[in-house]
Amino acid sequence: MKKRDYYEILGIDRSADVAVIKQAYRKLAMKYHPDRNPGNKQAVKQMAEINEAYAVLSDHEKRHLYDRYGHAGLEGYSRDDLFRSVDFSSLFREFGLGNFGFGGGIFDSFFNARGARPGRPRRGADLKYTLKVTLQEVAFGVEKEIEIPITRTCLSCHGTGAEEGGLKDCDRCRGSGQVVTEHRSGYSVFRQINACSKCSGTGKIVQKPCKKCHGKGMVEETDRISISIPGGADSGYRIRIDGRGEVGDEGTPPGDLYVVLEVEEHPIFERHGDDIYMVMEVSFARAALGGEIDVPGLDGDLKLDIPQGTQNGEVLRIIDSGIPHLDGHGRGDQYVVAKVVTPQKLTEREKELFQELDKLLEEERKK
Repeated sequence: MKKRDYYEILGIDRSADVAVIKQAYRKLAMKYHPDRNPGNKQAVKQMAEINEAYAVLSDHEKRHLYDRYGHAGLEGYSRDDLFRSVDFSSLFREFGLGNFGFGGGIFDSFFNARGARPGRPRRGADLKYTLKVTLQEVAFGVEKEIEIPITRTCLSCHGTGAEEGGLKDCDRCRGSGQVVTEHRSGYSVFRQINACSKCSGTGKIVQKPCKKCHGKGMVEETDRISISIPGGADSGYRIRIDGRGEVGDEGTPPGDLYVVLEVEEHPIFERHGDDIYMVMEVSFARAALGGEIDVPGLDGDLKLDIPQGTQNGEVLRIIDSGIPHLDGHGRGDQYVVAKVVTPQKLTEREKELFQELDKLLEEERKK
C-alpha cells in the first residue's frame, strides 16, 4: 500500500514552520488519540500515521531528506530511527492526554518499536560509515565494496581469552565473580556486594592467554561489505545494513551499520536537487550568429542549440539530461550558463573584419 504524503496527513503546507507543524499535530492528536476514542482500532492506526508524519517533519535532517526524495529518502531509517528524536510522552502530557507508558501499551501500536525495553540487555551500538562517491556514481547508481574494522569473539578460545585448560577459579572471589563486604554498626550488619576487581566479575583468571587474541577474548578483523547505491541519491543519503554494527550484550543481536553518502565536488557540474549546472565558453561569433555546439553531459557529449544573439550569462536548458530521480521515474535538467568570450589577440585580417562589422552596426544605429 502506497504511503500517504506527510504534509497531507498533517494538513499543512510544505513551507510550514515548526510551530505550525506542532499546532497541526496537537489538533489531530486531540481528535484521534485513544483517550478520545476508546476501543477504536481505526483511530489507533490513524494516530500511528500522524505520529510518523510529525516525527519526520519536526526533525530538520529527516524533513530535508523527505522534501528532496520523498519516502525513498528515509529508506535507510529504521522505525526506531524515525521516532528517536521525539518525546511523545511529554507531548501527550502537554496536551493533557494519557501517557500509557511503554512495553505492551499503546505506544507499541503507535510505533511498532523493535528496540529493547527497559530491563533487557542492550543490543549492540549502531555504527556510521561515511562513503565518498562521485557525482556520476550517485547519478546512475553503483555497487561499491567497503572495508570496515570490526571486533569479533575469538573463535580459538570462544571468548574466554585462555588456551584450553588455561583458566582457573579466581582465588579472591573463589569463582563467584562477586566480593561481599560486611560493615557492623551496633546490632546492624550492612552487606555490600561488588563485582570482583581481580577477575572483573568473571570468576576466572587466565593462566595461559590465548595465542590468537592474547587474552582479550576478542579479535579485530576487516569486514568487506557490498553496498548498492541507488541512482539519484545525494549527500546525506543513508543505507542501513542490518547486524553489521557493534557486538551487543550476551544474547542480544549486534547493532546496524549506517553508510552515509558524501558526494565529491565535480570539476564541471554543480548539482541543485536533480538539476545540474555548468559554465560553457561560447565564442563571440557563435553567440552573435547562433548555432549548435557540443557540451559535456553526465553520460556523454550533448548537442546544445545557441540562439542567435545569446548574451553573456544567459542560461540555456537541455531537458532530461540531469540527475535521474530517486524513484526511478524521469530525471532533472542540465542548465548551461553561456560565458561569451571576447577575443583578445586579433590578427590584422580579424581586426579588419571587426572594424567593418563595427562600421555596419554604426550605420544601422543611425538609421
